Amino acid sequence: MNKIQLLITLAITAIAPIVWGSTYIVTSELLPANSPLLASTLRALPAGLVLVMITRILPIGIWWWRLVVLAFLNIGFFFYCLFFAATHLPGGMAALVMSIQPILVIALSYLLLSNKLNVQQVLASFVAIGSIALLLINNQAELSSRGLIMGLLGTISMATGIVMTKRWGRPRNMTLLNFTGWQLLLGGGMLLPVAWWFEGFPEQFSTDNIIGYLYLCVVGAMLAYSLWFNGIDKLPTITLSFLGFLSSVSAVVLGYIFLGQSLTSLQCLGAAGIFIAIILATPKTVALSKQSSPRH
Repeated sequence: MNKIQLLITLAITAIAPIVWGSTYIVTSELLPANSPLLASTLRALPAGLVLVMITRILPIGIWWWRLVVLAFLNIGFFFYCLFFAATHLPGGMAALVMSIQPILVIALSYLLLSNKLNVQQVLASFVAIGSIALLLINNQAELSSRGLIMGLLGTISMATGIVMTKRWGRPRNMTLLNFTGWQLLLGGGMLLPVAWWFEGFPEQFSTDNIIGYLYLCVVGAMLAYSLWFNGIDKLPTITLSFLGFLSSVSAVVLGYIFLGQSLTSLQCLGAAGIFIAIILATPKTVALSKQSSPRH
């Protein structure tokens, strides 16, 4: 992959976390209060069903249980943690908890992918954590201990999902959309009975609710996760994990535009720091192709 191809792949993959940054504002402004399980289910399940019906490819052999594991890590459990944290923590504060993700990915990549430890990537991790802190420096709201714990568990889930997806690759008989669809479908299926039991379903949805759920399903799941899994296919896991920080930048910018939240010079410095961390974490293009996982 040459330099231009790398930049294009980075830019396309970056769309996913930028879209996910809007989860915070959509959750707080358009969705019913205190319903993270319902939001998670309606985000994943319909999107997965549509993609699987369009592509019509079944998993084969060991890929049935592998997809169940990936669906739990990347979608089911992670979605619940994400929406729980977004519901119980102010603004993009969940992103501060999740800023340890690159460090987890570096450790897991060393253990499971035999990647060498890179001092520059560790440095980039601390730059990113400091940058996230600057982005959220003006946030004075009270923190929920449950929200912090679920945010941490979500970080572990996503980091493990990224590394395992890279380790296993994608089955040869599956297209990217099909691979994405099965994970969304299985992950949403895991969430459905839990959402029904603990939260139930409202008798009716408002127009705002419908708009919010449609956005999260079509844009936040179908589009964003297709781009994300394509990035996992082509980019090193550690570089990919740093792109996830763009969701924090997106959340802060959207809060400034739509909610009238402040945007200080320190927050702008934090946003710039995120981009510096991504650059530091991106390896030379000549080594990029060696990171790709074989497909089974």
